[in-house]
Amino acid sequence: MSTLPFMPTPSAPAARKTYRHGDLRRALLEAGIALARDGGPAAVTLREATRRAGVAPNAAYRHFASQQALLLAVRASALQAGARAMEAELATVPPELPPPDHARARLRAVGTGYLRFAKAETGLFRTAFALSDKLIQATPEWPTAGPGGRNPYELLCDAVDALVQAGVMPAAKRPGAEILAWSAVHGLAMLVVDGPLAAPVGPHFEMFGQRLLDMVEKGL
Repeated sequence: MSTLPFMPTPSAPAARKTYRHGDLRRALLEAGIALARDGGPAAVTLREATRRAGVAPNAAYRHFASQQALLLAVRASALQAGARAMEAELATVPPELPPPDHARARLRAVGTGYLRFAKAETGLFRTAFALSDKLIQATPEWPTAGPGGRNPYELLCDAVDALVQAGVMPAAKRPGAEILAWSAVHGLAMLVVDGPLAAPVGPHFEMFGQRLLDMVEKGL
């Protein structure tokens, strides 16, 4: 699996007998991220994370009270990675474009970043978007935003709002538009990374992704 340039691959921390305050928490989180990258959310276990961190399993509970707590922290990091992917695409949009073209380009950039993240970081993508809202809302303390302070959903909402502000989409069609756009793009990503379209579409993922974004833009 390839790794995006904005998402550095953390190496497994070397085993060590003692940790300064805070080091073990970071080591466990990095181990969890590496597990998610390789195997998705099901691979994130406290036992394996502690093994990779080089400590006894009981040591983890001072920092993560349960496997769910570690998984939620890893999920937050995965969402941050997704936001960075989307922000990286947004940064390529020429600022001098006329407002309607700029708004369309922003929507496409958000979708392109999402799809590229799904293809290049499949394990993190699954971890970011495979958990239920009930589980997610139980621990809101984990930040999920990228460097710009917006998480993937907020970046999408911002792009759809820009369509209305630029006069590309009628305000009457705005309610729920981000749900429709997200469903379409996420559906393609899942059918390719975890479904029956892996073989026929996988080698042409970029092309099909751009065609889908054409449909989303016109449909909105």
